[in-house]
Amino acid sequence: MRFTDRYPLIVTSRKDECRDFWVRHLGFEIGFDSTWFVWLHAPDHSATIAFMTPDHPSAPPGPDEFSGKGMCFEMQVDDADATHAELSRAGVPVTHALRDEPFGQRRFGFADPSGLWIDVCEQIAPAEGFWDRYMVA
Repeated sequence: MRFTDRYPLIVTSRKDECRDFWVRHLGFEIGFDSTWFVWLHAPDHSATIAFMTPDHPSAPPGPDEFSGKGMCFEMQVDDADATHAELSRAGVPVTHALRDEPFGQRRFGFADPSGLWIDVCEQIAPAEGFWDRYMVA
């Protein structure tokens, strides 16, 4: 099987707000936009995401409007401190404060207008022995 792309499709009545948020704050670019669907991509195409209104007849079977629960969009960065400062200056409401986690990440988080949780992390050394109890022999 050969894929040309893989991306989450978030069903939300706030499609335009999500588009503007991801473009303005996260540097994504618009690949396609219509009244009911927008597809966004990182400038280097390393990540893509789409948002669709809940009332369009082309909606795939099953997805209800996203509730903001059960999904996280992970964004790994080289410098969590600099990214946190940049997004904070831009007015992004960071609700999970920047911190070092014992499992080996420096991270912070916030939600986009659809309620999608965005976890921004930088990989750091984990606390000594942290992963020992979780590893499979």
